[in-house]
Amino acid sequence: MRTLVSIFVLVCALTLSAQNTYIHCGNLIDTESGKVLKEKTIIVSGNKIISVKNGYVTPVNSEDVSVDLKSKTVMPGLIDMHVHIEGETNPKSYLEAYTFNEADVAFASVNYAKVTLMSGFTTVRDLGGSGVNIALRNAINSGTIVGPRIFTAGKALATTGGHADPTNGSSYELMGDPGPREGVVNGVEDAKKAVRQRYKNGADLIKITATGGVLSVAKSGQNPQFTVEEIKAICETAKDYGFHVAAHAHGDEGMQRAILGGVKTIEHGTLMSAETMALMKAHNVYLVPTITAGKFVSDKAKIEGYYPEIIVPKALNIGPKIQSMFKRAYKAGVGIAFGTDAAVFYHGDNAKEFGFMVEAGMPAIEAIQSATITNAIILKMEDQIGQIKSNFIADIIAVNDNPLTSISTMEDVIFIMKNGVIYKN
Repeated sequence: MRTLVSIFVLVCALTLSAQNTYIHCGNLIDTESGKVLKEKTIIVSGNKIISVKNGYVTPVNSEDVSVDLKSKTVMPGLIDMHVHIEGETNPKSYLEAYTFNEADVAFASVNYAKVTLMSGFTTVRDLGGSGVNIALRNAINSGTIVGPRIFTAGKALATTGGHADPTNGSSYELMGDPGPREGVVNGVEDAKKAVRQRYKNGADLIKITATGGVLSVAKSGQNPQFTVEEIKAICETAKDYGFHVAAHAHGDEGMQRAILGGVKTIEHGTLMSAETMALMKAHNVYLVPTITAGKFVSDKAKIEGYYPEIIVPKALNIGPKIQSMFKRAYKAGVGIAFGTDAAVFYHGDNAKEFGFMVEAGMPAIEAIQSATITNAIILKMEDQIGQIKSNFIADIIAVNDNPLTSISTMEDVIFIMKNGVIYKN
């Protein structure tokens, strides 16, 4: 009995003396209201925000920590809805697909994950890799390595020869005939099986390549590559497993099929028509624009040898058009979800997207909301991340200036807390 009492007293003592963190914020962006609040104190205990107080509150206990951000602007950790955390662009990347082992990919991804977190992105949606991305997510969740919270599609789904067919560009001997296990779909039954395989592998969502793509070793960057029936089978099966579906799409016909099939987000959307914009609004489908990636590939395509020859005309044609499409889509009232396609450009440069969005006419506060509260809704985490609010997970960042008047400050995050742990101060 004495032993039980002693344990109870010890637990109570530890609870009472638990260290809290008091973050003194000069400016605090309220992503729900879109307002900048002045002189606030965020009190964090464990991995949760326990309260947000007016003024600069003095810590209660000697064990508590105070963080001085009185001259900074504080906001929720950022969410990027389109990254590929396993790799990164370089002139040898197509050769590396044949020379790298799974372990090589895994070790490289550890660095990319850390770089992403240290740029202020506390949550990301990984839209396709080899499957290492699933193990990476698990390693981050267990605390083995440092990185953002990852929601991953595992291996993206394609049709034979489609944008995410892993054997595109291979010799006939190596090409084989990949199927649902490898993420290649031909027909309704394949579609269902491919989704179930992603579930078995441990994915969090489904990504399809509804049209051709820029960087795949294939001729078209915009042709439709799934039937509506196949997409419906994917989306209906995904719903059974609690997944939402993201659709890579540059061409307009492929986008319309994806929307009618039931996807939640359209990635890139380059050649989107006004008709498709109206369809997106009617079906509550979000656009993830990836302007940064478009600009990067169009620049690199001008460097001889950076990409295989079959890719260059696609990059020069499609890349420069994304920002102007985004401008039209935003003005038309299409829902915008922040996403960059990091890996197509360098990890850590994700925040450049904010400047391009503002340049195209989106107010800075709406760009920030797209990377916080909007993305949290799509991930069904709206009651846990995307806001600085009592009982929310303590994902908190700070920048030097007010991004509503100087959006480039988003590219220099000086304080990072994820899940209650300070990684940068």
